[in-house]
Amino acid sequence: MTTLAVTGHMDLTGESVPLVRAALREVLAQYREDLTGVSCIAAGADSLFAEEVTAIGGRLVVVVPSQDYRAAKVKPDHAPVFDRLVEAAAEVLTMPHESANRQAYESANAVLLERADRLVAVWNGAPPTGKGGGTADVVAEARSVGIPVDVVWPDGAARRA
Repeated sequence: MTTLAVTGHMDLTGESVPLVRAALREVLAQYREDLTGVSCIAAGADSLFAEEVTAIGGRLVVVVPSQDYRAAKVKPDHAPVFDRLVEAAAEVLTMPHESANRQAYESANAVLLERADRLVAVWNGAPPTGKGGGTADVVAEARSVGIPVDVVWPDGAARRA
């Protein structure tokens, strides 16, 4: 059993989505047997990863950062995907935080890394912003504790301005 966790950018351009999805399929194909994917299923990279894990029959573990996350942070255009992935998950862990804030995101990211054999990072390589809890922060934390990181950023991928 291999457990892959994901971190990645939420703000992928529309043109980037199929490129990232194809790159994720390539990474996940190596782990087809007994794969568990751990994701916070946010819009963008997290959900693309979760969709691809379930598409190949992997076990999905969803980590929800806070009790109000669905109501406070999931935008209407992402809600159907979010709800479908929660329904498809073998396990849903909701962090004990009442509201979605930096502490909630950092707690969720800590759970991702605790469970991960490897981290898949849909990441353009940009350094941390200093806000904490972002993709670069999670990659740095994974590397600091010895978790191997597979960076996925295919040619042509971009973030919305």
